[in-house]
Amino acid sequence: MSVAVIGGTGIDQLAGLSATREQQLETPFGAPSGAIEVGAIDGVPVLFLQRHGKPRSLPPHRINYRANLWALRELGAAAVVAINAVGGIHEACEPGTLVVPDQLIDYTWGREHTVDEGGAVPIRHVDFTEPYDPALRRALLMAAQESAIACRDGGVLGVTQGPRLETAAEIQRLRRDGCDLVGMTGMPEAALARELGLPYASLCMVVNAAPGLDNEPLTLEAMGDVLAREAGSAAALLRAFLTARRRV
Repeated sequence: MSVAVIGGTGIDQLAGLSATREQQLETPFGAPSGAIEVGAIDGVPVLFLQRHGKPRSLPPHRINYRANLWALRELGAAAVVAINAVGGIHEACEPGTLVVPDQLIDYTWGREHTVDEGGAVPIRHVDFTEPYDPALRRALLMAAQESAIACRDGGVLGVTQGPRLETAAEIQRLRRDGCDLVGMTGMPEAALARELGLPYASLCMVVNAAPGLDNEPLTLEAMGDVLAREAGSAAALLRAFLTARRRV
């Protein structure tokens, strides 16, 4: 069984992945964001999908999350690690920080958020008390600790609709709601994974202070600089996680 990695902004390729083929797969919900790379990292079977497509062209609200998760399951994924580029709201989540969140709040609307379309099967009332798989979270954090990679344990990810960034007032509302991070792609991805029986965890790369929380202008260039540095740390953590998984 494979570990599936879903790449976000800045993760167009997976460091160390020896891909044997690219798999195009049609699902009951249409086509995924693109071809899924099938291969291995240090002997561990890995599936890699860039959720925004390659080249990146899909905004957060246009991603076919249902097809993505369905295709990964069909190709034998046993667990999913999702990489998300996010903004930091909590003072401890400054740009350049890696975070493995433990909770989320969904502010999105209009997205296809379930594979349950009615019919003869029972309604999918899945337990979503803990949106991220605890064992998978612990494995990521343990890999970070053993590799001396700084990574924050826990946090609430607020998922907004995008593709625009948030207003300062919206960020203050998210802060009052208890959000530590803000991103655009964490839902319905996490819930769909739960419906499909896939253990799922997120590795968040904080690339900017959320709007209104920094005196510096919010520019794509500045975010890109931080993202380029964090992508290396995220790749190193993933490799450490996979190496540890091979030992189990």
